[in-house]
Amino acid sequence: MAQKCKAICDEGKIRDLVTAKDPNLAEKFDRFILESYIEDNKRVKWCPSVPHCGNAIRVEDDEYCEVECACGQQFCFNCSCELHSPCSCVMWDLWLKKCDDEAPTVNWLSEKTKHCPKCHKIVEKDGGCNLVHWLCGEATGFEHTWNSISGHTCGRYKETHLKSEDSVEDYWRLTHYYRRYKAHIDSLKIEASESKKKILDKVHSLEAKEFQLKDFSWAMSGFHRLALSRRVVACSYPFAYYYFGDLFANEITKEEREIKQNLFEDQQQQLETNIERLSMFLEEPFGNYAEDKLVETRMKIITLSTVTDDLCKNLYECIDNDLLVPLQQATHTIVRYRSNGVEKASEL
Repeated sequence: MAQKCKAICDEGKIRDLVTAKDPNLAEKFDRFILESYIEDNKRVKWCPSVPHCGNAIRVEDDEYCEVECACGQQFCFNCSCELHSPCSCVMWDLWLKKCDDEAPTVNWLSEKTKHCPKCHKIVEKDGGCNLVHWLCGEATGFEHTWNSISGHTCGRYKETHLKSEDSVEDYWRLTHYYRRYKAHIDSLKIEASESKKKILDKVHSLEAKEFQLKDFSWAMSGFHRLALSRRVVACSYPFAYYYFGDLFANEITKEEREIKQNLFEDQQQQLETNIERLSMFLEEPFGNYAEDKLVETRMKIITLSTVTDDLCKNLYECIDNDLLVPLQQATHTIVRYRSNGVEKASEL
């Protein structure tokens, strides 16, 4: 256009002019317009899949959500990381960096150390088999084997209250939460790769039988509830590590923290217990059951699925209303719980 020309040349006209000169240049122009639109719109993002699927997706309402691209990639829309609710994006970023930095130490502590069940001092296994006997180094004279030191398997973290270096206690605390988190993530992977196939095989076996009961969708519904809830409880451990650690030390008194921690851990343990019960019933060989026992197992799985869903809601409400709302830091926002799982995002 001539200098000082006030005529408006819209995108369509520019595209026609560019196409006439060089079709390849027109494609680059379209790409530039799309990228510019995505950068300027907080409700539109590229899918973070690797290798990249080429899709850009859009959410309609809240950008604090977890979505699934048409390619199957699931991610947090706000930070583009893997699914991590009920952990906030800030906490999740800190957790990934912490695990990456401290992984060698945490793995060593997980494999080589436990607390003496009598005096609670840290015991190191520097050799021998799991049945070698030790006498506790303290004056208790308590004798145990490595396998006999079970510690506690619930999700509650118990401080040792021993005179030790702060760094040692910090490592042990991280090890506790990392162990619980990794145990659930490992279970989630096994259930996704093995349990799903076993359940489908059992359903196919039942469909071949002439039972009055014809609908077996409850089995896969129970599996999907298990997978969703397993991820929720796994990510609740990084949340607990930071919320009840030093991150909010200036905003929560010790007394408030203890009250809130008891409330949170009660919710967490109820959810964890029901998840393991649901997993146990889904592992049963119900494909070989007589119809009366199958009906009984079906009701248990349906009931546990409903209860587990309610407990997930309760945990989110506890975090959102009782733990995060009183804080001054607005950077810690969690996504809303969705009973049906991750939202299918709209493509551009």
